Order: sequence, then structure tokens, then C-alpha cells
Amino acid sequence: MYKEKKILGIITARGGSKGIPRKNIKDLAGKPLIAYTIEAAKASKHLTRCIVSTDDQEIADIAKQFGADIPFMRPAELAQDQSTSIDVVQDVLQKLKQEHSEEYDYLMILQPTSPLRTSADIDACIQKIVGTDADSVMGVLELVDFSLKKLKKIEDDLILPLVEDEGSQSARRQDLSKIYKRNCAIYLTKTDLIMQGDIFGQISRPYIMSAESSVDINEPIDFQVAEVFLKNLKNK
Repeated sequence: MYKEKKILGIITARGGSKGIPRKNIKDLAGKPLIAYTIEAAKASKHLTRCIVSTDDQEIADIAKQFGADIPFMRPAELAQDQSTSIDVVQDVLQKLKQEHSEEYDYLMILQPTSPLRTSADIDACIQKIVGTDADSVMGVLELVDFSLKKLKKIEDDLILPLVEDEGSQSARRQDLSKIYKRNCAIYLTKTDLIMQGDIFGQISRPYIMSAESSVDINEPIDFQVAEVFLKNLKNK
């Protein structure tokens, strides 16, 4: 709890990963991937409770070895390729209310694919959303040396601008506006908006994260990148 606000964390970890089979429990530098998110959540000072939502018994068993809270398993119908995070967390909120008489002011989605997100990141987002009364706070990463004007399309073997006002010269890096993207590490939203099917709301604020804390594992090479960052962190 933070300033009388109850914050629920949900680690979403279904078993049916297609790109990297069994991704959520695949080894990363000596620990299953999901362990990093569990440990960060457990170290948070401000999360009221954090649970793992999974449909997979092996994931559940491994998660419990690292101290995860799993009050119930995820229904199979919410663990399909077309299932959305909003459907999953709505189900969790409803069950906690109906079966455990628990209600929360804010909900944070923590995906296991962001293993370098820290407890400090988690707590900073909570402080920001409560302190500013934002509808949501999202982890974001600055895209270095990126501009819409630098995006191209190819037609008939010709390089053409994606946006029409590119001009005749390449944009200088120092002239570009900073551009950010959501890094998938943290989604924090008021629960009343979540129950309305809205993860962003009208006022969505950024929490800017470093390249290393923004590592998002979707491809096999991402495990190698994460291991390099982890090794560097250990050597500091």
C-alpha cells in the first residue's frame, strides 16, 4: 500500500508461447525468466499484493519456488492466442473481489518478458500515478536517432519517404524531437478504468526507463542481450 492506496500487481504468464516455447520458464543466466519479475515484485515497497496469473501447472510450480502468490489458476479460455491482457486482469480483479473480498485502487501488469525491470522502477511508477492522480503510468523507452521522416518505403525498387514532407535532405539528429515507445515493462492503471476495458485513460504519464531495463524478450536473441546486460550489472 502507498498513501492509503491499494495496488495489485499481476504477473501474466500463460503457458502457450509460440515464438519461444516455454519462454516464461526458459533459463536466463541461471534462473527461469519469470523469477526476475517475481523477485522485483516481492522487493517492491508499494505493491499491496502481487500474484501470478497462469494456466500452466509447471509455470505455477516454478513460480511458487521463487515465492510467487498464485491464489487460483487462469481459465483455459483466457490463455489462448487471441486472449488479451485486459480480459485476464479483469478476471483476476473479479475473482479477488468475489472470492476474497479484495478490491484495489490501481492495477499493475508485469510481464515476465521484462526481466531487468527493478523494484525501484515499480515503486517509482506507483509514486507517480498516486502523486499526479494520472489515469495510467507506462514504462517507455526513448528511441535514439529515430524520426518518422527517416522511415522509408520501397516501391518498384525505389526508396521513397513514408511521410510526404521529408524534404530533400536527411534530418540531422540534433534537430529531431525525442520520440518514445512503450517498452512493455510496466502498465499501471486505475482499476475502475481496467474494468471499463481501458488500460490508458485520458491522462497517461510516462516513466522513462533505460535501454537495459527495457529489454523485452520476444526472440531467442533477446535472451543473449539480456544476459549481456545482467553480466554488466553484476560487474558494476
